[in-house]
Amino acid sequence: MSIFRSSVLVICILAIGGSLSLVLPEYHLRLLNLAVISAVSVVGLNIAFGYTGLISLGHAAFVGLGAYVLAILTTRSGVSPWLAMPAAIAVAVVFAMVIGLPLLRLKGHYLALATLGLNVSFVIITSNWLDLTGGTNGISRIPPFEVLSYPLTSERGFLWLALLSLAIVVLLASFLHHSRYGRALIAVRDDELASEMTGLDTPRLKLLAFTLSAACAALAGCLFACHVRFISPEDFSYTNSITYLAMLIVGGESSIGGAILGAVLLTFLPEWLRFLGNAYLALFGILVFVVLVFLPSGIMGLRSFFRLPSRAPVAKPAEAKS
Repeated sequence: MSIFRSSVLVICILAIGGSLSLVLPEYHLRLLNLAVISAVSVVGLNIAFGYTGLISLGHAAFVGLGAYVLAILTTRSGVSPWLAMPAAIAVAVVFAMVIGLPLLRLKGHYLALATLGLNVSFVIITSNWLDLTGGTNGISRIPPFEVLSYPLTSERGFLWLALLSLAIVVLLASFLHHSRYGRALIAVRDDELASEMTGLDTPRLKLLAFTLSAACAALAGCLFACHVRFISPEDFSYTNSITYLAMLIVGGESSIGGAILGAVLLTFLPEWLRFLGNAYLALFGILVFVVLVFLPSGIMGLRSFFRLPSRAPVAKPAEAKS
């Protein structure tokens, strides 16, 4: 996606989101807020998985780390959420760099299993560190963000903050994609051995992608904590990591628009199928299965069906001989 298209996408995000904030009821605005927060996290996952090919099943752990750091700083130390948010992102970045050094030596399904273990360990630690995290009881009374002494406690007011955060993440991801670092990340994904042969520092590039992905996840965690105002270990279990990965694959990996589309679709789909009762999970799974089998490029792959065939100039016989 070019920077021009990303700018158009950002304008569309703000315009559509702003319009929906005026017409949707409170409950659907809450779902939309959760969808936008998930989109922030999935756009970050796209940097690691879509651009670099790092299979991560521990993305929810970084979301949880950002949420817990913000919650602890605001409820225990009285720090403003605006000040706690950059601190939470910094902690997630440092942790990703430290844990990424040994983890990223692994490849393929070994890396997937290792990140899954990281997520499981995070839930176990937060469930048992009662003095700091409150255990399974979680942390409540997290203060909301305030703008000019106006607390963003309403769904409509918080939606604008979430949309602006998503817009910033989309622009940063687009700039990265079109920079030389972005092209190097894609080269590592396509052929790591060839990338090393050309002189690229592949361990450093993979660590860069892993760290940026964790930073976006921590930002999503901060938004989640101040939106729901209560967090517990169950909010960041490995099933959430699998859901983030499914959002990216269903929408279209390596695509920022696909990451957003997948996050919105998989957030609202259970609600749209609620009339089926307990059977909605079966239909939900079948729909996801159909997308994965028949649309390996995700829903964004449908764009190829609507493109006109290119008209390449055909050389005349005389010109061809000359």
